[in-house]
Amino acid sequence: MKYPFVRFIMVGMINTIVGLSVMYLLLHALGLSYWMSTFVGNAIGACVSFFLNKSFTFKSKDSVTKSALRFIIVILCCYFIAYDIGRSFVVWILKNNDFIHSNVKTDLSVLVGTCLYTVLNYFGQKIFVFSKKNAAIKENLGLSNKLLK
Repeated sequence: MKYPFVRFIMVGMINTIVGLSVMYLLLHALGLSYWMSTFVGNAIGACVSFFLNKSFTFKSKDSVTKSALRFIIVILCCYFIAYDIGRSFVVWILKNNDFIHSNVKTDLSVLVGTCLYTVLNYFGQKIFVFSKKNAAIKENLGLSNKLLK
């Protein structure tokens, strides 16, 4: 498959099913908070995402250690930005709607945050984590270092 965004969406479907399942289980079955549920669900989904995106989506040859650190930075930034905006947006849109139960508002916040997280995460991974440009620069530096010796 030629298109990395399509592969990213396919991987995203898998890790979203895993992550959202965990989020809603923690939120509704165990009664954990919005932030705890979304954080743990995203962490588990992120593990699935990292390995599938590294090998399938972006076909990265970078070491797991180097790409994992960049991956963690990207997902944490995307997580806090997306889920804060998602929650704030739903609260703002539904602020005068007292007939909508708070659980529904929380569920909508999770969905909005997840959509925003997906978009931000794709660009963060493509540009910062699994960038072909970074790999090319590293290869050129490696060749330059060998030539200088």
